[in-house]
Amino acid sequence: MISVSEALDHLFALARPLDVEEVPLREAGGRVLARPVAARRDQPPFAASAMDGYGVAEAAPGLKFTVIGEAAAGRAFHGQVGRGEAVRIFTGAPVPEGVKTVVIQEDVTRDGEVITITDRLGEGDNIRPYGNDFRAGLTLDAPRLLGAQDIALLAAMNIARVPVTRRPKVALISTGDELVMPGEDPGPDQIIASNTFGLYVLLQQLGAEPRLLPIARDNEASLRAIFGMVGDADLVVTIGGASVGDHDLVARVAEGMGLERAFHKVAMRPGKPLMSGRFGEAMMVGLPGNPVSAMVCGHVFLAPVIRAMLGLDAAAAPRETLRLAAPVGENGPREHYMRARVTPEGVSIFDRQDSALLSVLGAADALAVRPPRDPARAAGEEIEVIRL
Repeated sequence: MISVSEALDHLFALARPLDVEEVPLREAGGRVLARPVAARRDQPPFAASAMDGYGVAEAAPGLKFTVIGEAAAGRAFHGQVGRGEAVRIFTGAPVPEGVKTVVIQEDVTRDGEVITITDRLGEGDNIRPYGNDFRAGLTLDAPRLLGAQDIALLAAMNIARVPVTRRPKVALISTGDELVMPGEDPGPDQIIASNTFGLYVLLQQLGAEPRLLPIARDNEASLRAIFGMVGDADLVVTIGGASVGDHDLVARVAEGMGLERAFHKVAMRPGKPLMSGRFGEAMMVGLPGNPVSAMVCGHVFLAPVIRAMLGLDAAAAPRETLRLAAPVGENGPREHYMRARVTPEGVSIFDRQDSALLSVLGAADALAVRPPRDPARAAGEEIEVIRL
């Protein structure tokens, strides 16, 4: 068996970078910027009023001005503003030539076309300078996972199409005679295929394009037929059949179809029977069949792999250090990813850690990570967690 860290190193070595495609700006949210992008204009492209008020050449309490025009966002005043003159101006409007200060409307009184500055005059000129936000050529560096604020910035930079990394195509294959799809009527010896659907959503959230293939039955003909459907997948993920039992045929069939295996078995709990390799042009990861094991491996292994394929850092799932809400006993010989919940009192680890208990995983919002042979911990001691 190898360690989780060693398994991740193998997986990152198998993960190949993906192509770049351009998408419309409105479709770029949640995608990974693949190349640096430079602003095509200055922002703001002119000195702009920061407030509603009156633009004047000088300001002091008691001064009077004649209003000679108006400037609004998208409608500039094109004349010159001289001494004793004012222009009614609104937020975002270009500042007319000659204006040095925008006096907010609350600090003036108006009688017809004449305004008088009151003694409430505040400080500052209320003008946003030309190029105050950014100048043409400002670069948004890559790789970068684009959020809403990035899309707003790209729009202001006048970028209509964005170069992003293509979404990884992932073929998901559940294996086992005991499985039926949700909504079907299982026989007395059958259960519902749940792992595939949880992993499907996880992969979607990570920015991949998952595809559900039919359930592969526990015979070589069925497995070969389903493996023949992976098509142009970048990553093939099998669930179940990766152990060493008489009916665990995945590795044997895949190797007969060209799989170059990288490793098999990881010193972790849950998730020991993990397998990976190169399957033709695709990367392949074989996950254990126990529901919690598969989902934990999804967070620990698949999530970092997808991020690496998208061009983000090849790094383990981020961890943070928190304090235990209650004592926990000594850990065994494998790294343990324990289902837990983060509370105001600290990390509360669930008593039941069986790898078949999806209800416990559903109640968890974190995995508490225990190193091999980690001694018993008291309440208040620190522990590393991975947020779910």
